[in-house]
Amino acid sequence: MSVRIAIIGTGVMGADHARILASDVPGAALQVICDANVTRARELGDQLGAAHVLTDPLEALSRADVDAVLIASPDSTHAELTIAAMEAGKHVLCEKPLAPTSQESLRVIEAETRLGERRVHVGFMRRFDPAYGAMKSAMESGGVGDALMMHNFHRNVTAPEWFTGEMAISNSAPHEFDICRFVLGSEYVSVLAVQMPSKNAIAPVFLVLKTADGQMVNIEVNNNAAYGYDVRCELVGSSGSVDLNAPVHATYKASLQAVQRFDPDWRPRFADAYRLQNKAWINGIASGATDPRLATAWDGLCSTLVAEAGVVSLQTGTWQPVSSPDVPALYQAAKSNSLLAERAE
Repeated sequence: MSVRIAIIGTGVMGADHARILASDVPGAALQVICDANVTRARELGDQLGAAHVLTDPLEALSRADVDAVLIASPDSTHAELTIAAMEAGKHVLCEKPLAPTSQESLRVIEAETRLGERRVHVGFMRRFDPAYGAMKSAMESGGVGDALMMHNFHRNVTAPEWFTGEMAISNSAPHEFDICRFVLGSEYVSVLAVQMPSKNAIAPVFLVLKTADGQMVNIEVNNNAAYGYDVRCELVGSSGSVDLNAPVHATYKASLQAVQRFDPDWRPRFADAYRLQNKAWINGIASGATDPRLATAWDGLCSTLVAEAGVVSLQTGTWQPVSSPDVPALYQAAKSNSLLAERAE
C-alpha cells in the first residue's frame, strides 16, 4: 500500500523532504507538490515525478487522493495548516516548530485531543540520528550510571544580519531542547540564558537548564562560528560518559596536514536522521503502528515552552521557570509506549 503525500512548501527543507520521500522511502508516493511560487513548485514536481502541482495549501491537503501532509511552509503557517490537515483526515509531519508560540501549539493539541487520535508528528529528526541513539542506549542500559549532565555545542557557519539572540533560542536551540529531553527522559523545570560578548553581528548564546530529575543541561548556540556546521554533545553519568560522534567519511592528507572537513550546514550531518524519520513516519501510517521515536504535538509544545522561557531569561538575565499544562491522556499513552519500546531494545 502506498501512502500518498502532499508536500507543503518547497524551500530548503520542503525540497529535501520531497527528494527523500521520492527516492529513499519505499511506500511513499509523491502526490502533490505545493508552493506559492508556482515555478519553483513545478520544477521540483517535474524533477521528482509528482502527480500534481498546486499553489493553494488548503486545496492540497483537502484532496481525496492525499493520505498525509508534510508541512515545510513558513513557521507562521504551521499551526493553521496542521489543524486543517487533521480536520481533513490526514496524517501530518510538521517541520519544527509546531507553531511559533505555545498558545498556537496548544490550539493544535486541543484539535488533536478532540480528534482522539495522534495524527501529528513534529520534525525533531535527531531522535533518529544513530549517534544520539547510541548515547540514549548507553544511558538506558546503565552503562554510564545515573545521568548527571549533558553538554551541547550547536555551531553554524554564519547567520544573516537580521538574526538575533532571541532567534538563536527560538529557532536554533529547540533541536537541543528536544533531543536532551528525549535522551534523559525528564522535563525541564528552569532555564538561564545569556548572550556572550562578541564583535560578531550575532553573539553566541549560552543556556543552562535544570530537569525535574536534577540533571543539568548546557547549550552553546553560536550562529557565526565561521569554520563550519558543528554539533557536539557529551552525556556525563555517575560512572562514565558518552561523546557524540559525527560520521566522518574521509580524512584529507596534504601539505604535512591531515584534515577532516566540516559541512556547510545541517543537512549532510543529519541526512540519515531525516531519512530514518521519514521512513518511520510512512511505515507508521501504512501499518498503524507508530514508531515511539517520532515527536508528538506535545513534544512540540514542550520545546516551544522552553524556548519562550529562554527568551525571557535572555532579556531579564534571570532564571526562568519552565512550566506546562497537565499532559492529556492522549500523549501520556505515547510516552508510555516510548518507554516500553526503549526497555525492549
